This record gives sequence, C-alpha cells and structure tokens, in this order.
Amino acid sequence: MNKILPKEIKNQYQGHPIALWGFVVFLAIMTWRSIIHLAYQKFGLHDIANFIVLTGDPDPMPLIYLFFSLWGLAQLLFCLIGWIVVFRYKELISLMYILFISEWFIRLVFYPMIGLGLANNEIYSNGSTPGSDLAPFVVIVLFVLFFFSIKQSNSSNS
Repeated sequence: MNKILPKEIKNQYQGHPIALWGFVVFLAIMTWRSIIHLAYQKFGLHDIANFIVLTGDPDPMPLIYLFFSLWGLAQLLFCLIGWIVVFRYKELISLMYILFISEWFIRLVFYPMIGLGLANNEIYSNGSTPGSDLAPFVVIVLFVLFFFSIKQSNSSNS
C-alpha cells in the first residue's frame, strides 16, 4: 500500500525505470489526445474518431462539440496532474497508473454494459474509433506498467 499511497513524498521513484518512462510516453500521448479534444473538436470527433455529423433542428453539433471540448479540458487537467507527479511527486506514479487504469477499464467494460458503448455503433460512426478499439490493449499495457511501478528497482531515479 505504501507503494501506491506513500506516507512521505520525497520525489524519489522506487519502481522499475520502464514504468517511469512508460508513464511519460503514455502521458505525452494522453496530453496530445486531450489537446485535440479540447481545441480541435471537429477534427478529433470526425477525422480521428470517425463519428458522423448529426443533423437536426436545432443543429445538435455545436452542443456535441462543446461537450467534446469540455471532456478534453477535463482530460488535460488530469494530464496536468500527471505531469506534476512526473516532475515533483514521482512516488505517486503507481497511484496515477491506478487512476488511468480505472478510466480505461470503465470505458472498456462499464460503458458497453449500460448501453453507452456507442463508439463502434454504425449508426453513429463510419469507421474505427481509436479510443474504443485500442482500449483492451491500453488496459493491458497499463496493468503491466503498474506492476513494474510497484516492483522495487535496484537503481534509484529522481
């Protein structure tokens, strides 16, 4: 438990270096994703995620773009906390892995169970959606890196 919630934080990462650098790479990708969702909603929603443009009166797309952008903002704030951990509180990297695993696991398992697994529904999309299609792979990689993060390393990284 002290590996996940240490009593004292000294910015001394004790886990395996592969988990530290894996977290940095993952966090960079998540930051990029968040910026796309926040600032380039149309590009992210249609060109990357392959969701179709919905029509109606009134036009539903401005509202959808707003929520997509707000989601990007929430993601970016979460990534900011991750970057603070990387640079100042490395001992919390295992905790950050648990939080990201939770997000991706819920997306993979819970949303489809409650009928919100719409990413690959052909009514709403016209191609593959990376966040949905890659979720199983991401969850596995995050679990592996998490276990490396709680493994005591022979070297000390600061």
